Amino acid sequence: MSGLQRVALLLTIIGAINWGLIGFFQFDLVAAIFGGQDSALARIIYGLVGIAGLINLAILFKPAEELGRTEPKTSRT
Repeated sequence: MSGLQRVALLLTIIGAINWGLIGFFQFDLVAAIFGGQDSALARIIYGLVGIAGLINLAILFKPAEELGRTEPKTSRT
């Protein structure tokens, strides 16, 4: 997994936690930290999380060979 993919995964996890907090407790952590939903910094964070989600969506549909995963070979003996 490349560095970009790891950062995208981290941002997606942050976004998922934020949505969980909104859903369960009606608390927007990103807005609370960065000064409300309309602040420029919060909007940048929301945008980065959205882009990270698109990167992870692309990773979801990549063949396993491109991701470096290989299935263990079994021998018939």
